[in-house]
Amino acid sequence: MRPLLITLDAFNTLITPRLPIPAQYASSAAKHNIPLSASTLQPAFRSSFKALSASHPNYGRELALRGDYAGPRQWWEDVIRGCFERALRENDSPDLRGKAVPDALVEDLLDRFASKRGYRLFDDVGPFLKAVRAQSRKVVIGVVSNSDDRISSVLDSLGVSVRDARAGEEKTASGHDLPGFEGERETKTAQDQHREQNDIDFILTSYQVGAEKPDPLIWDVATRTANRLAGESGSGTGPDGWECIHIGDDYGKDYRGAGNAGWGAYYLARDAEAAAQAPEGTRVITSLLDLLPKLGASDSQQ
Repeated sequence: MRPLLITLDAFNTLITPRLPIPAQYASSAAKHNIPLSASTLQPAFRSSFKALSASHPNYGRELALRGDYAGPRQWWEDVIRGCFERALRENDSPDLRGKAVPDALVEDLLDRFASKRGYRLFDDVGPFLKAVRAQSRKVVIGVVSNSDDRISSVLDSLGVSVRDARAGEEKTASGHDLPGFEGERETKTAQDQHREQNDIDFILTSYQVGAEKPDPLIWDVATRTANRLAGESGSGTGPDGWECIHIGDDYGKDYRGAGNAGWGAYYLARDAEAAAQAPEGTRVITSLLDLLPKLGASDSQQ
C-alpha cells in the first residue's frame, strides 16, 4: 500500500470561531468602553475586510516580499481599525461618533484570533488525527488553507502540535522570513523542537505559498513538502508515490480544487443542509471520522 499524504482545510474543518466574529468584536469593544452591537459591527467588518482584500490581496504578500508591508499582522490591524472606524463614524451617539480606536482593543483582537480565545477545535479532530497516525503505512498530515500564519499558533494553543509551520514559504527581498505573527510562531517552534511526534506535519497557507486554493500550485507544493519531510525521516518517496487525499468544507476551493489537481478529495459538510446541496456524485462526509473506513480502499483497488 502506498504511503498516505492527507491534507485538511483549517477553518470550519479543524477549527471554528467560539462565537460569531462580530459578537467577539463587540465583546472586546465593550471592555474598552466602546459599546457597539454585533449587528452594527457585522457590516462594518465585511466592508473593511472586502476593502483590504482588494487593496492588499493575500494579506499584503507582494508588498511584504518587498519589505513595504508588515504582512498578516498589519493586514488584520488595518481590517480591525477600518471596521471600528466605520462603525463609530456612522454611529448615532455623539459620544461615540468619531471616537479613536484604542490600540489596546486592536491588540486584544489580534491576540484573541491567534489563539484558542477566538477559536475552538471540532470534537472529531483529535480522534481523527490519532487514528490516521495509527495507520500501518507511512503517513504525512498537512493543513492547506487560504489564510495566514496564525493557524499554527491557533492550533498549538488548542493542543495540536505542528512540525513545520513555514512550509513553502519564500524569503523577502532582503533574505528574511515573510513577516507574520512572529511571537506566536517563534514560541511554537521552540516547543516543537522537543517533540518526537507531532499531530500535524506541515501547514501551507496561501500567504506562504503565494497561491490560493484551487490553484494547482498549492497542491504541488504540498506534495513536494511531503517528499522533503519523508526524506528527512529517512523514508523518502517519489513524486508519484503518495496516495493523496484532501478534506475541506468549500466545494469549489477544496473538493474541486484538489480533484482537479489529481488528488482524492472529500467534501466535509458538517450540517445536513450543506450535505443535501452537494452535487450528485460528490464524495460527502459529515464528520472527519467518516473518512477512516475509506482510507486505503481506493488505493488497494488500483
